[in-house]
Amino acid sequence: MTAARGRTGRPPLTEERKAEIRLEIARAAVDLFVTQGVAATTGEQIGQAVGVSARTVWRYFPSKEACVRPLFTAGIGMIAARLREWATGQSLEDIFAPELTADLGVVAGPERGAVGALVRLTRTEPDLRAVWLQTYDEAEPVFARALAERAGLPADDVRPAIQAAMFNAALRAAVEHYAWRTADAEPDRATAEAELTATLRSALAVVAAGLG
Repeated sequence: MTAARGRTGRPPLTEERKAEIRLEIARAAVDLFVTQGVAATTGEQIGQAVGVSARTVWRYFPSKEACVRPLFTAGIGMIAARLREWATGQSLEDIFAPELTADLGVVAGPERGAVGALVRLTRTEPDLRAVWLQTYDEAEPVFARALAERAGLPADDVRPAIQAAMFNAALRAAVEHYAWRTADAEPDRATAEAELTATLRSALAVVAAGLG
């Protein structure tokens, strides 16, 4: 008899490490898209910026535009949790204070400084815009379930679905409004954060009456 041969090679990646790699790829893609454009960016370049092969990039994402998706989706779960915990009599704006841009600015972490430039690219890059809009399509039912739980309504009730659609549209409109308005000159990060915060506050104030 011979002893069973031990398993060789690298241990499998944990889900946490896979998520970290996706985020690293997303950050690299954002930097390249903003600095040199989507058309000029290749999967090889994105991989090189992270220290992985293009094959690894395609293992995680079906296209170069899809690489930014983790940044667009990062806040969905947190926003839903805030909506679920929204107390009666509390303003919609207050549940996301004080880090309003971190909570609602869509692009996560230090990449928020490039939010205007990245969102502006969705205006001229159809595949990138498809990823942007898909993010909101996926977020809306998550927000609807959170609002239904908050109100003690069935998950299939139309009222939280409509409320979620209003809230979701307000977020997208606010971020796009900010991006289009700063198209001529991207402000410094502190100014950008302040302007985006002000725009998001205005959007929440407008939609709050409808959400009740």
